[in-house]
Amino acid sequence: MTVGPGQYHRRMTEPWFEPPLAGTEAEHLIGALERQRATFRWKADGLDTAGLRLRIGASDLSLGALLKHLALVEDVTFTVKLAGDPPGGPWTDTPVQPGSDWEITSADADHPDHLYALWDGAVVRSRTRLAVALARGGLDQPVHIATPDGRHASLRRILFDLVEEYGRHTGHADLLREAVDGRVGEDPPPDWTPISGSPLAPGAGPSGPSQAA
Repeated sequence: MTVGPGQYHRRMTEPWFEPPLAGTEAEHLIGALERQRATFRWKADGLDTAGLRLRIGASDLSLGALLKHLALVEDVTFTVKLAGDPPGGPWTDTPVQPGSDWEITSADADHPDHLYALWDGAVVRSRTRLAVALARGGLDQPVHIATPDGRHASLRRILFDLVEEYGRHTGHADLLREAVDGRVGEDPPPDWTPISGSPLAPGAGPSGPSQAA
């Protein structure tokens, strides 16, 4: 894709979800994660029950299922993997079993407002927990999750894993959203904010704490 000088300048300076042009390692890693989050949320935004339940072919994935799955991934990453704590919150009375796909198969029973709230709330919690962890020790610090022989992952590793998870599922969301109503595009508009759910941008309203640097 050819990008003209005006487009390049706009993309590099305006959107809140754009990674820094030249920042620290932590800033770039968090920036990449925030761009993936924003793109995914834009693809899933503003849909009713029918739109969130639409599936393509034999796949069990829908945009509603992805909202619920990625909300669980966010909370598991920054509780179980980071600190060895239970996910808590909205998952207290649910069968949280990684790999069981229950969150994907159960999403059809959830109201759109509930699915958007699950994801939006999980991202807010993740930002807060990540900021605390970075203030405590930086990307090289070991986290709770470890291999069977006792080697612990670093905070860097679980962040890269989360970026990878979003990259995979944002690709799924591209296809699903186009099938729902024809929405296509690589990034949200520079001034985009969700029309469903709660504020998403860091610092946007009482439920959006700033991201850590």
